[in-house]
Amino acid sequence: MWGISKARLECLRSQYAPGTRVELVEMNDRQAPPPGTKGTVVRVDDIGTIHVHWDNGSSLGVAYGEDRCRVIAE
Repeated sequence: MWGISKARLECLRSQYAPGTRVELVEMNDRQAPPPGTKGTVVRVDDIGTIHVHWDNGSSLGVAYGEDRCRVIAE
């Protein structure tokens, strides 16, 4: 069964703490905001999905192992 290790989950939660600003790099979803969209992390759930409130109003999560975003300094 596929999953995320506790150590990796801990690392993600540290890197993407609530309030962290991120920029979307790539998302494999036709409902996805365009690459370059910025947003604010809300939380990282138990399967590693990074939940973001995107500046364009979307709230689609960044799926661990499938999508990519990066931390930005603003």
